[in-house]
Amino acid sequence: MTAPLTTASTDVRIAAIDIGSNSIRQIVADVSPTGQIRVVDEMKAMPRLGEGLDATGALSPESIEAAVTAVHRMSTLAAQLGAARIEIVATSAVRDATNGADFTSRVQALTGRAVRILSGEEEALLCFRSALAHFELGAGRTVVMDIGGGSLELVLAKDGLIERVASLQFGAVRLTERFLSPRVSPRRVRALRDHVRDGLKRAVPVKDWRGAQVIGSGGTFTNLAGIVLSRQQVSVRSPHGTRVTRVELEHVLDWLQRLSSDERAYVPGLNPARADIIVAGLAVAAEVLCRFDPQDLMASAFGIREGLLLESARVTPVVADPGVARERSVREFAERCHYEEPHARQVQRLALQLFDALAPRMQLEPADRRLLADAALLHDVGYHINYEKHHKHSFHLISHADLLGMTPADQIIVAHVARYHRGTPPKMKHRGFAQLDRTSRDKVVKLAALLRFADGMDRGHVAAVGTLHTKLSADALRVSVTEAQGATNVRLECWGASRKRQLLEDVLGRSIIVVMPDGTELSADDDGDGE
Repeated sequence: MTAPLTTASTDVRIAAIDIGSNSIRQIVADVSPTGQIRVVDEMKAMPRLGEGLDATGALSPESIEAAVTAVHRMSTLAAQLGAARIEIVATSAVRDATNGADFTSRVQALTGRAVRILSGEEEALLCFRSALAHFELGAGRTVVMDIGGGSLELVLAKDGLIERVASLQFGAVRLTERFLSPRVSPRRVRALRDHVRDGLKRAVPVKDWRGAQVIGSGGTFTNLAGIVLSRQQVSVRSPHGTRVTRVELEHVLDWLQRLSSDERAYVPGLNPARADIIVAGLAVAAEVLCRFDPQDLMASAFGIREGLLLESARVTPVVADPGVARERSVREFAERCHYEEPHARQVQRLALQLFDALAPRMQLEPADRRLLADAALLHDVGYHINYEKHHKHSFHLISHADLLGMTPADQIIVAHVARYHRGTPPKMKHRGFAQLDRTSRDKVVKLAALLRFADGMDRGHVAAVGTLHTKLSADALRVSVTEAQGATNVRLECWGASRKRQLLEDVLGRSIIVVMPDGTELSADDDGDGE
């Protein structure tokens, strides 16, 4: 979730350690009473506890030793960081192993902390709790799937309420050993998929669930998103929220299964440590999509650990309808940056008035309105660092925020639009802007043009302007300004907008005339795109 920039006195510092079949991961975070999570530190180890488990039924001495050492190291770090609670859970490998109890006893003897062995259902519910906090699940049907090293967890929910939970032994490590060892081949992958397909048919109904929204949690999905984004040459801080179509998933799976494990280790966007098990994970994901027939899936960067944090903090995420979580997340991020709300709201209101009037002419889509609204609300958050170059600071803060309900691609566009609300307009010599695809660059320029002009219309930060009325002709755009109730003068605002009209003029291909309430027209020579 979105990380607050300062820690409130009511926050609780909690450490969550997830002992999985493939890896052991710890997150130490400050959790607020409303469920906001600020990550303090993270640690990861990959002892592969599930390796060889199917053949022997037991955890190997080598993996036990490595795992115990890793958990002890994580527990020590959590204590040193002042965690009030340290929660340790174990999943499929420890749950299934004949010597699982011996392992947990060793951990407790060394760390002084008990290990809670999760059932498959408990594992699934923690993943769902995390998804509920990070996605908008309030309307329609949703399938949340988590692919670990030893098992696949599925939660089927309608309007945010759980209807069915299933835990199947379709983990990436388990299936790799059973079907794809010693080497991967298309024939072996087909056998794996047939096995998973049969199991899904027996365990999961599809009536009423075809076309449901699908959310994928776990390393399989963050790596899939990383690969897809790399292929699209999209650079983002986090793959969270990335949408991957079924066709893209099948293309990536087909490509990776034809590479050797060594070759897969060099695939951009793929963690080399996962190169040997990624094919099995993607094959399971592909079969789940075949079962439910959605248009795409959304990758979640949050899972059991975040669910455990929320559970430990006794926070029950609020079920969010479409758009609500995003709006709340953007607003809360702005508040944590101590934004000037009256100015931000005024600029947002005026920018959206312009959008509604000019979007058809500018060939902007309805979804672009949300991008402009978010950029307008956040355009000055860079003040949180300092005034000088605050537009660039805004870009940095927005692009690195965890904003719910927003894809990585949308977040980058919002960050760029906010960055260009003042100063130099977008140019190809700006590396970040140049890295965007042509469609995104075009969108940034148009939305930034609207935002710049709207920002000028609140030059005095007093919300003096009431409404903007536009009239587009062959050679000019006339913008008539009315005063807000109680305002007596909008001369400064009209002047400010006139100074910041150049980019919008370039986009529209015609001059802009600002008409004041008394009929005076401002169309003098531009002083440059001012502040």
